[in-house]
Amino acid sequence: MSGISELAVIGPGAQIGSNVTVGPFCKIGGSVVIGDNCELMNNVTVEGITRIGSNNTIYQNVVIGVAPQDLKYRGTPTETIIGDGNVLRENCTVHRGTELGGGQTTIGNNNLLMVGVHVAHDCRVADKTILGNQTGLAGHVYIEDGAVISALVGVHHFVTIGNYSYIAGITPVRRDVPPFMKFAGDPNETRGINEEGLKRNGFSKDDIAALKQAYRRLY
Repeated sequence: MSGISELAVIGPGAQIGSNVTVGPFCKIGGSVVIGDNCELMNNVTVEGITRIGSNNTIYQNVVIGVAPQDLKYRGTPTETIIGDGNVLRENCTVHRGTELGGGQTTIGNNNLLMVGVHVAHDCRVADKTILGNQTGLAGHVYIEDGAVISALVGVHHFVTIGNYSYIAGITPVRRDVPPFMKFAGDPNETRGINEEGLKRNGFSKDDIAALKQAYRRLY
C-alpha cells in the first residue's frame, strides 16, 4: 500500500493494490478490493462486497457499495463491481445489487460519471459511456457501450440505453433508447442518428450512411 492517509479508516480484510492513494476521511470497508493505481480523494466511502479495478479516479464525497434504496432488499451480501480506468466525479453514488436483481451493480471500463450521478441497484453500465451531471439511473437500467447522457436526465427502471446513443439534457427517459440515435424531449422522440458521436468513435462513412437509411425507414 502507498499514499494512505493516516486519517483514512481502512477495515480489516480490505485489499488495497499498489500505488493507490487514499485521501483523508475516506472509509473503506473490510470486504472491499481496490486495484492498482487508483486515486481516492478525501471523504470517499466504499462499503459492502465491492471490487474496484485499476486506474480509477474517485473524487470527493463519492459513495460506493452501500445498501440500495429498494424496500424489497433484505440485507443479502450483494455486490458492486467497477472495472478499470473510470472517473467518478464529486458526489456520485453507486448502490449495490439486490436479491431479486441478480445481486450485482456493475460499471465497466473507461466511463466518466460527472458530478452527482446516481447509479441505483442492479444497474449495468458498459464501457466508454459518459453520464452527465446529476443524471439518475433507477434500478435495473442497462447502459450499453459508448452511450452519452447529458445533464439532469432521469432514467426509469428496466430501461436499456443503446450503444452510442445520445440523450439530450433534462430528458425523462421512460422507455428504451435505440442504439446509434439521438433521443430528446417530453414526450420522448428519436431525432435522427448520433452522427457526431459515431464519427468520434470511428464509424465509417458507409456505416453512418446505412444508419441514416435505417432511421428513415424506421421513423
